[in-house]
Parts: sequence; structure tokens; C-alpha cells
Amino acid sequence: MAKLRIGVIKVRLYITLFFILVLLAVAFIFGSQNEQSFTLNYLIAKTEMTVAAAVSLFTGLGFLIGLLVTVLWRIVRKSKKALAKAKPIEK
Repeated sequence: MAKLRIGVIKVRLYITLFFILVLLAVAFIFGSQNEQSFTLNYLIAKTEMTVAAAVSLFTGLGFLIGLLVTVLWRIVRKSKKALAKAKPIEK
């Protein structure tokens, strides 16, 4: 039963990674077709960049932020489970 569960998790991981890579490829293809430039205003500065560079930048940032949130969420969840196992309920 455990081997089947691990196999399902691996397949699910591969399918998810495939769809993420497809979405990233579509974003980069879309961005590379736009040579139009625009001004991006930061809090303390501004810069001129192309749509392709902006799409690449913000897609990468979004992916990294999502990955960071997912990893932190898993760490918190596992630590809560470990604390619940280690500390019996007192009555």
C-alpha cells in the first residue's frame, strides 16, 4: 500500500512540474513576442524595460515566492505534527 501511495505522489509531482514548465514556457514565449517598452516605477526609482523582460522577471519572482511559501508551509505543518506526537495531551 505504501509503494502505491509513493507512486501516486511521484506521478502527481511529475504532472505538476510538467504543467508549471508549460506555463513558464508560454509566459516566456508571450513575453518574447512583445518588444514594446514601458516605464516601471518603483518606490524610490524607475526603469525602462521591455515587456519580455518584465514578463520574465515577474514570472520568475512569482514562482520563487510561491515556492518559498510552499516550503515554509510544509515546515510549519511538519513541526506541528512533531510537537503533537512528542507532547501528550494532559488532563
